[in-house]
Amino acid sequence: MQRNANDVKVGKFPFTANAKARILGESGGLVKIVSEKKYDEVLGMHIVGPRATELIAEGCSALELEATAESIAKTIHAHPTLSEAMMEAAEDVAGHSIHQ
Repeated sequence: MQRNANDVKVGKFPFTANAKARILGESGGLVKIVSEKKYDEVLGMHIVGPRATELIAEGCSALELEATAESIAKTIHAHPTLSEAMMEAAEDVAGHSIHQ
């Protein structure tokens, strides 16, 4: 099924606002989550930045389990970790990210 821009929501979170990335001195990049507007199902994500290969597994699990951005946002993510960027991007899908 082909979708257009009106069918999706996007949330982004920059690593410059992530405590662990700043601790590592590697704060370039971001996490972006694209979800379906009607049901909030995650359609895909972009991860560019420190240890991106370590974060891909969470994205793959979300896609395989047909997760919603809300379910990712409500999942506990330890602090300080790079994976918090996934949670914050998911929060941003709904306009609720607080650490931009």
